[in-house]
This record gives sequence, structure tokens and C-alpha cells, in this order.
Amino acid sequence: MSLIPPLLLVGGGRMGSALLAGWREQGLASAVVVDPAPRAAELGCAGIDVVADFGEIPAAFEPGAVILAVKPQSAAAALPPCGRFAGALFVSIMAGKTIAAISALLGRQPAIVRAMPNTPAAIRQGFTVAVAGFGVSTSQRQLADDLLTAVGEVAWVEDEALLDPVTAISGGGPAYLFLLTELMEQAALDEGIPPDLARAMARRTVIGAAGLLAAGDEDAAALRAAVTSPNGTTAAALAVLRGEHAWPELFQKAVAAATKRSRALSA
Repeated sequence: MSLIPPLLLVGGGRMGSALLAGWREQGLASAVVVDPAPRAAELGCAGIDVVADFGEIPAAFEPGAVILAVKPQSAAAALPPCGRFAGALFVSIMAGKTIAAISALLGRQPAIVRAMPNTPAAIRQGFTVAVAGFGVSTSQRQLADDLLTAVGEVAWVEDEALLDPVTAISGGGPAYLFLLTELMEQAALDEGIPPDLARAMARRTVIGAAGLLAAGDEDAAALRAAVTSPNGTTAAALAVLRGEHAWPELFQKAVAAATKRSRALSA
């Protein structure tokens, strides 16, 4: 990774703090974090200052990039003060907020990269999809790529509209997997398995299955088929899960609902 310039991180929540940790591992020497929450103070360390509002940012501070990591509902209040840093690259990880909406709130026409990471970024196993707005230079796109790859894999797209279904599938995907783990544990309990064993079994099964996916490039459908003996126990379960109004239909509806909500957050 190339040298990371001074950064301004707006929002030190779960995703913002995960990104910051990744950048520190890559040699980040200087940053300012704007977050009024008391817990945000824990992010401060040598070279990283945490302030409650924009008025506390040192007048001489000039970030190479501004990372917008606030909730989209907070954008109207949080973004306008960032307009003073119009010469920096802006990297937004806000769900739903379009490049045009971000530009309007900044009151300028800065270089903007819109990205959607997911929570495995906290262990540097994230997956981020990004799109570069008009006017983003080659060097700025490389900077954004460097910042995002600090916490996992990055894929770039040209069509910004794809960020809405990306948010629904990749951004929200960890929650769906966690729900599956919850349901497996509860089903185990319902079948009389002791709580400690039920929890361990559900967690390790999900972790191990994810490891199989990561270990090679075999298609998920092929891995599923390999574990499903004809007329066996797994086949009996899958017949229920793939039945009418079951998993395939429900998952399609769930992703459609999340995509719709992402588009609604754009304004």
C-alpha cells in the first residue's frame, strides 16, 4: 500500500472505527475523527485526534481524503461543514446517498467515491463495492482503492445504481448469515440439544462452511450438492427450505425490500 495521507473521518461508529484500525495497520500517521459520541474518544492515539464537532478541527489541517461514515439520516447535518475541504477526495460509505446528493450537501463539486463495505472489515475480511464519481482522478481512485483494501477485497463498478442491490446483498449479507446461525442454534435447542453444544455447533458449522467456500473456487451450488445425499436427511431439510413460499422466494423479497430502502435513503 502507498503512503496514506492525512485523513478526516466523519463518524467513528462500527464501520468507521474498523476502517481506521485498518489504516493504522497500514501506516496512517495523521487523522482527525469527528464524532460527538463519548465512546469515540477511545479512537484517539498518537497522530489521531478525536473531536466532537468541526469547529475543533485545527485550522491548518488539510486532509488528503475525507471519509463520510455517518448514518445517511445524519448526512444533512454532518456533510455541509465538510465543504471547506473541497480539494480532498471524498469517500462515502453511507447507504443510499447518491454522489449527486452528497455533492449537493457539500455545496461544491468535489471528487467523490461512493463505496459499500461490510462488517467483516473489522477483521480485515470485508468486501467493498465502489464507484467513482465524475472528476475523480486516476491517483484519487488509487487512493480510494488503497484505503478500502486495507480492510478486505474491493470491486469497482461503473454504474452507481448497482450500489443499491450491493447494499442489500453484500452490505446486509452478514446479518442474514448471523440470523441463519441464530435459527440453527434455536432449532438445535428445540430438538433437545444442550445450550452450550447448540451454540458451538451452529457457530462452528457456519464458520467451517464459510471456510470451505474460501478454500477454493468451487461454486456454492456444487458444495451444497456434495453434502446432499439423495433421499437423505439433508435432502429432506432442503425440500422444506426450497419449497413454495420458502427460502428462495423469501430471500428474493428480502433483498428487494433492502434495495428499495437503499434507494429511499438517496434523497
